[in-house]
Amino acid sequence: MIQVNRSGEVWVFAEQEDGSLHDVALELCGKARQLADRLRVPMAAVLAGWQVRPLASRLIAHGADKVYLVENQRLAIYQTAPYAEVLIRLIEKYQPQILLYGATYLGRDLAPRVASAVRAGMTADCTDLDIADLTDPRSKQVHPKLLLQIRPAFGGNIIATIVNYDRWPQMATVREGVMAMWPPDSSRRGEIIEEHVPLDGLTEVVRIIERHQEPRKVNLKGARVIVAGGAGVGSKENFRLIHELASAIGGAVGASRAAVDNGYIGKEHQIGQTGTTVRPALYIAAGISGAVQHRAGMEESAKIIAINIDREAPIFSVAHYGIVGDLKKVIPMMIQALKERQGIKVGPPA
Repeated sequence: MIQVNRSGEVWVFAEQEDGSLHDVALELCGKARQLADRLRVPMAAVLAGWQVRPLASRLIAHGADKVYLVENQRLAIYQTAPYAEVLIRLIEKYQPQILLYGATYLGRDLAPRVASAVRAGMTADCTDLDIADLTDPRSKQVHPKLLLQIRPAFGGNIIATIVNYDRWPQMATVREGVMAMWPPDSSRRGEIIEEHVPLDGLTEVVRIIERHQEPRKVNLKGARVIVAGGAGVGSKENFRLIHELASAIGGAVGASRAAVDNGYIGKEHQIGQTGTTVRPALYIAAGISGAVQHRAGMEESAKIIAINIDREAPIFSVAHYGIVGDLKKVIPMMIQALKERQGIKVGPPA
């Protein structure tokens, strides 16, 4: 177990694949920079892989004071054991007080393995992080500047704040998109520290024979326009209206958790605390009541249009424009207006 080190650094695991940094690594750099400034300690990134040194400058531009660089051919393709070994050895050597990972398939695999090895606590799928002094209600001892690890619990019905006052480093995986990516500052200067972690002695538990990659079919995070449907759409057949409007406006298709749970569309389209967090230029919410869990995933959109038959629906509290009406009538009218504006001759909406 690593001892509590209140002067320890704030670290980000810089997830990369095939020499490309994952967006969540850069998103975490901004948040880690904030936390490190609050704690008045350096912020560092751990960059592991093969021939990945050029990525260090991007991490520095996004807020890192230091980049711990570990290059080894066994790190060329992600495998749990060698990557965990790298982090475990670096944690033992430098004793950071906070370590953040993206809540990706890779981060979710790696973080628990490392936490178990160093006997530290870990909170999964955080949607926010903060620093605060807390008092133990039993011992009355004050624990200064702890990491508040905030995440949805009980199926997203409550928000839990988790702290770890004695099993450090304080570790968390953070959902993609919930932290805004800071713009890079190319004038920043940082230190690249090359570390050698012996990996030859590790047993090769898994051998990669072939590798197949499929591109992500849905890119909600990168969409400038999103049309999302909720339980109010009514059926999987009615959800074609959401697809048609998205196609007419050149946007991506999203959904609330209720729509996904009802089987109207796949989970990869889900937006909210238990889905993807988005910040498009335009977000159209059709048949979505606007529960707090959904609003948390889209309320930072630049412009929000809500369509709902219930004028008291909570979604209207965050919408810039609201349309009270039946989406089965409103959406065909919107599609007709868009096509007419594009010079496409159409008949009256059905």
